[in-house]
Amino acid sequence: MQAVRENLEAKGYEILLVDDGDAIQGEHLGMLTKGEAIIDLMNAMKYDVAIPGNHEFDYGMQRFMELAEKAEFPYVSCNFTNNDKLVFDPYVIKEAAGLRIAFVGITTPNTLTASNPENFKDENGKRAYGFMEDSSGEKLYKAVQDAADSARAEGADYVYVMGHLGYEKADSPYTYADVIEHTNGIDVFLDGHSHDLEQVVMKNMDGEKVVRTACGSKLQAIGYSELSGAEGVLDTDIWVWNNNKSVPDLIGVDNEIKKKVDSAMKDLGKTLDEVIGVTAADLTVNDPVETFDDGAPVRIVRRGETNLADLCADAIRIQLGADIGICGGANVRACVDKGDITYGKVLEVFPFNNEMCVIEVTGQQILDALEWGSSKLPGEFGGFMQVSGLTYEIDVNIPSPCTKTEEGLFSGVSGERRVKNVMVGGKALDTEAVYTIAGQDYHLIHNGDGFTMFDGAKNVIMTGKLDSEVLIEYIKDTLGGEIGQDYADPYGQGRITIIQ
Repeated sequence: MQAVRENLEAKGYEILLVDDGDAIQGEHLGMLTKGEAIIDLMNAMKYDVAIPGNHEFDYGMQRFMELAEKAEFPYVSCNFTNNDKLVFDPYVIKEAAGLRIAFVGITTPNTLTASNPENFKDENGKRAYGFMEDSSGEKLYKAVQDAADSARAEGADYVYVMGHLGYEKADSPYTYADVIEHTNGIDVFLDGHSHDLEQVVMKNMDGEKVVRTACGSKLQAIGYSELSGAEGVLDTDIWVWNNNKSVPDLIGVDNEIKKKVDSAMKDLGKTLDEVIGVTAADLTVNDPVETFDDGAPVRIVRRGETNLADLCADAIRIQLGADIGICGGANVRACVDKGDITYGKVLEVFPFNNEMCVIEVTGQQILDALEWGSSKLPGEFGGFMQVSGLTYEIDVNIPSPCTKTEEGLFSGVSGERRVKNVMVGGKALDTEAVYTIAGQDYHLIHNGDGFTMFDGAKNVIMTGKLDSEVLIEYIKDTLGGEIGQDYADPYGQGRITIIQ
């Protein structure tokens, strides 16, 4: 990205560099330094503005505020509040090439469940932070409109929205399309959250066209928008790299940012390169055959079974000695190629450092959890439950019967269930029986992804082990370092049957 920027500047462009959230979490440098190394690199890159995504809060609220203070660029969000007061400015106006350009920030209200809900409570355990969430979306739309209007009144020539909203229908009424349809005065909508590469032109509430652009994740693409004082917005699109080879390595990029990245990675190299096992097959979170039109892989782990998800769920159940092991699809983040498996690769699979726990629950609570996890099919859901020691069917022809609170938390089931034929250890689930479930504290303890049905569970055991540690132990000790043919089928072992 630095090389691209320098090339454009050499051609006479003035550049503003912005980030749409989830920058500090997900890769080794971020995870092992709790975001600090990423902020250092963003400072070195001279970012102009950023917004918080849901994963900015993964290290806790206090840590994010420390990083925001360390940042040499402003964070903006028109809907992130503490006790109903904005935490950051709703927008910032930047000047370039004689133009005044406003950047309005939006953070998805689903952050309350997409990150650990504990992060948004005060010292008394009461929720203090919010994102202007309501069942209609009107609070969010008003906040965006007010920010855009204020920016115009302050003299902005153009208004760019930086949204961490995405396009999943299940996230309605908080998608980028919902916001555009209920506002005006926005020139371009820069979007994140859903990891897509879609470039869309749609109409706002006044029938005027708005460009929405997204650039995927992990710098698979660099988004750009070109402005001219005389001609307005000339072009908004992305430069894409759907290849498993590193661009800097392939073309020999060598600049100051590359040196800083190499220096930071060198300190981690020995630990990350330690081999802990070998796999005879590719272990995946993606469909091994289907791709999008642009060649990008289709992620299926958040809406269907995969072999890597089976491996992770087995590790959780077997290493913790429970009847059932569960793992949310969004917690399984990276594919593992056939061959050696390193410590660093396991950290890519489980990057969030969730603590493992075991709880005792009834069969009814298990049934409710599976129902909630399948509620957004055929769309994606981070809480889609990958399982071990259990099999189940989902009939997507039946509308989801789950109800939820305004905060997006599970509140009950009303109507015919989608989930059928649940079997535990080969026997039909008994809704009144008590079972042990092993999983990540994010879902079992902290209501992550809205899972409230486990509240009040008895005999909670906090193991003190991280999910990555448990997976390493399973590969090294239980499997003897070899992942064999049991996990060869990319679509898994038939634990989850989806009736289309």
